[in-house]
Amino acid sequence: MSPTPEIAPLKPLRYDLARLGGPAGLASVVAPPYDVIDAAQRAELAARHENNVVKLILPEGEGDTKYARAADLASAWRSAGALVRDDQPAFYRYDQTFAPPGGGATITRRGFLGLVKLVALDAGIVLPHERTLSGPKEDRLKLFRATRTNLSPGFMLYRDPARALDAALDRASELASFETHDGIQHKLSKVTDADAVRAIATGVAKSSLLIADGHHRYETALRYMQEVTSAGIARPEHHYFMVFFANGDDPNLVVFPTHRHVHSLARFDFGDLQKGAEALFEVKPLPPGASAEVLVAELAAAGKTAPSLVACAGDGRATLFSLRAGADLAGHPFLGKRPEPLRRTDVALLHMGLLEPVLGITPEAQAAKTNIYYPQDAAGALRDLRGGKGQVLFLMNATPVAQVRSVAEAGEVMPQKSTFFYPKVLTGLCIHTLEPDRSVASA
Repeated sequence: MSPTPEIAPLKPLRYDLARLGGPAGLASVVAPPYDVIDAAQRAELAARHENNVVKLILPEGEGDTKYARAADLASAWRSAGALVRDDQPAFYRYDQTFAPPGGGATITRRGFLGLVKLVALDAGIVLPHERTLSGPKEDRLKLFRATRTNLSPGFMLYRDPARALDAALDRASELASFETHDGIQHKLSKVTDADAVRAIATGVAKSSLLIADGHHRYETALRYMQEVTSAGIARPEHHYFMVFFANGDDPNLVVFPTHRHVHSLARFDFGDLQKGAEALFEVKPLPPGASAEVLVAELAAAGKTAPSLVACAGDGRATLFSLRAGADLAGHPFLGKRPEPLRRTDVALLHMGLLEPVLGITPEAQAAKTNIYYPQDAAGALRDLRGGKGQVLFLMNATPVAQVRSVAEAGEVMPQKSTFFYPKVLTGLCIHTLEPDRSVASA
């Protein structure tokens, strides 16, 4: 029998809603994940409330003093009663209701916050789909060490095509409902019924877990657990990581594309790119000066029959690249080294079939973002390109979750920024402390 994930309810720290003026006050203290917050947004979040969680996940200070500052703040907020320990272990259902950017019917994404037992990434239980960078992991590790707290949840997908867990997740009591500045409605509810908790834990254990977001956070938690275990500190809290779990088979799971805007190449010619692409792709010129809406529609239609992408030049030219029928991917000098599920993805075809062999952007330069911006807004990126920013823009289709899982199950990872799950999971709804206060409870 293959190993399966072990999850558990948690007994977290949460904001005292009474001190926030009621459940809607949560909007003033939560924040997006740390790695999508720029300096201006950090300042705006910090100004919303003296106890906004951004002050913990992105603390102020010079050098390593900022991590000690985060620890001091967390301790002070607990002493003052701003953060309080919940009274019983639970899973925390979390619903996000939103209108997709660009239009469309309102969607509700449902999942829940809980704990997953940390396991090595090569165990086949928790599956990564992107490579991580050392810098962010070192930063998060220092924050773990100083605060002894898991402040930000990861985001993982389990398999439940029959939606068997929906009934258990429905057995929840609402704690808070509020709206954030981006118009997204958030609802946090608590699942404490023993049968429901058991059904959720048992149901998730039937499949591996795919990391949707938070690769750096998971690897940091794993390293911290290994550190303290080696030091002879054996506490159950260290062996668990806080996660937002969602059904990867849920049709309301929205994944958006991340485009590639190439810049600062020593030499670039759009005609040479088109010629180089002919080795793998059918090359179809699109109407010059076409809008992003038109280009994205062409791309979406082509993507239904073959892996495809659109290359845009600053002078208004645009070309659709669609994988040739019978293209020899196995014999390709870059793609051929990778498993079949990976080399047929749009992003792998771009990175290993064009960026590296045709444009000369090495994997190291790709990882360091030396020559690539990663915009999500196609119209804004196209406007920037035609305004003189960069050299070529590649518009992408979203990577389906099933394709991401196939790559991960083959033991591979995709190029960075291959997926963009929307919306982001907020930080500050629950906080998992890594200390001996029985914050881990068996399911």
